[in-house]
Amino acid sequence: MATTGMNHMQAKLVLLGDMGAGKSSLVLRFVKGQFFDYQESTIGAAFLTQTLAVNETTVKFEIWDTAGQERYHSLAPMYYRGAAAAIIVYDITNAESFARAKKWVQELQRQGNANLVMALAGNKADLAAKRKIETQEGQSYADENGLFFMETSAKTAENVNELFYEIARKLPKAQPAQQNTGMVLTDRPIETKKSACCN
Repeated sequence: MATTGMNHMQAKLVLLGDMGAGKSSLVLRFVKGQFFDYQESTIGAAFLTQTLAVNETTVKFEIWDTAGQERYHSLAPMYYRGAAAAIIVYDITNAESFARAKKWVQELQRQGNANLVMALAGNKADLAAKRKIETQEGQSYADENGLFFMETSAKTAENVNELFYEIARKLPKAQPAQQNTGMVLTDRPIETKKSACCN
């Protein structure tokens, strides 16, 4: 088991949530460090990549930022199928977007991918004066459903990088196929045979 420096892994990450919740703004803030007060609505989905280094591992995120409009909902499974992680985004000033976020969580739970890392992001934390969803409400919902929760602001960059780093830390470490701990429950046991070193 010669570990030369860093391990590298790729992870497909999908963002889901209501139109206007700030999914694209979060991604742009994370990938490019940019924020625009007026962000065009995403059509279908946008694809960006960003690489992070976390605990001896570089994680290349392949980020699918999906459209929030209802008419694109039927396309969503195409993007979240096979994803390693999902961020469900709502706007803390909009109760309807929180209700919609819960629907996305239920939809992902029905897909039955036990290894999916799910994050709930209460975005627009900079608009706390207009808040409709209390922090505790988001936290409680996340706790009940096995998600981790952060309030973020794409505008001020609050917790944006932290959100993606936390996802990277939570990704199943089994993916670089190094050591089998016996706890790795995957429905595709193809990975296991590949660790015949150095061919």
